[in-house]
Amino acid sequence: MTRLTRAPQRGDAILAAALFVGAVGSAVLSSVAGLYGDGQADLGWAIAYAVVLAAPLAVRRRWPSVVAVVVSAAYFTAVTLRIPELYAGNIAMFIALYTVGAWSDDRRRALIVRVAIILGMTVWLTVTMYQDATTPADQVGDDAFSRAGAFSPFVAYSLLMILINALYFGGAYYFGEAAYARRRERRALQQRTRELEAERERTAAQAVALDRVRIARELHDVVAHHVSLMGVQAGAARTVMARDPDKARDLLQGVEDSARASLGELRHLLETLRTPDGAASPAPSDAPARGLADLPALVEEARAAGLPTTLSVVGDETPVPDLVQLNLYRIAQEALTNARRHAGPDATADVRVRYVRDGIELEVANTGHATAAEPGLGRLGMRERAAASGGTLEAGPRARGGWLVRAAIPLAERMRADA
Repeated sequence: MTRLTRAPQRGDAILAAALFVGAVGSAVLSSVAGLYGDGQADLGWAIAYAVVLAAPLAVRRRWPSVVAVVVSAAYFTAVTLRIPELYAGNIAMFIALYTVGAWSDDRRRALIVRVAIILGMTVWLTVTMYQDATTPADQVGDDAFSRAGAFSPFVAYSLLMILINALYFGGAYYFGEAAYARRRERRALQQRTRELEAERERTAAQAVALDRVRIARELHDVVAHHVSLMGVQAGAARTVMARDPDKARDLLQGVEDSARASLGELRHLLETLRTPDGAASPAPSDAPARGLADLPALVEEARAAGLPTTLSVVGDETPVPDLVQLNLYRIAQEALTNARRHAGPDATADVRVRYVRDGIELEVANTGHATAAEPGLGRLGMRERAAASGGTLEAGPRARGGWLVRAAIPLAERMRADA
């Protein structure tokens, strides 16, 4: 059932009051004019009829079918008892029939009620016209329509009544159906609007969550790598400080360089987050955009930190999107960081970039311990980066010992999408 607000209920009450005033005025004037001649009912009956006619319209949208039946029955009774009022009754019955079609959610009941009222009124009109047609001529008053001729004034008047009633009931039925269809469309539009609002809120929440994940991944990759590197270098400097000050000085210089690089990358990340559209801002000079060209420096950092590392490139180089280069660089960075932390003191690492026919592959293998620890944030971040580039990532122990990280990124579809 449609929930009504105060505004339409207040409007219906005003309509009922206005119709009551109109019905009383019509009854008084019709009584004075002698609408039914000497056989009309008293004016008191007309006032009571105005109340019965108008009062149900105040709740016409709450109980449309009941209101239509009451108003139609009152109208039929008034005409039968020759109560001097016709015009307000016609208006009230039209409104009642319209309301059934426009506001009844039970469409089967709405159809039955309207068809029953229309058929009842049609039968009553037919019987009345038949009685008038069969009344003997000597019993018809002088003011009656003439029946002379094949197409007499009486026949014309009867056809006019049929046409007027067809338009009257047909109009009430049609406009009621049209109003209900518009109301359904309006409700469907409101429902779609609510769904779109909910979807917009979900999308905004998902965007915020994705941004948080991206920020966490970037912070982890930058901080974990450089802090791990500084820890290794500082530990090595402390070990050799007494017997080899020059070596310790070089190691401490590496700690300083790592700190400076970490601060530069963090500054670049913060500048990127502060841009209004979220686009990457131009990188400062001390934090260039990372890519495959920075892998040799990354490998050199790993060597300086005590992890013997080699770099090899297989295949003919092809253009690689900047985002894919950044993700591959971060994957190699995290894999080497994990190797320094978990592979053991005698481990070595090998970084291999392979250009294949339809993509690019990155492999980072080490010969140290194959730890069986649960996947941490670093491994999760590597998988997310590979997926963000449209590729896949495998990470696990090798059969001959050590650990292998392999990222495979298809480039053909990526380049077409960028184009």
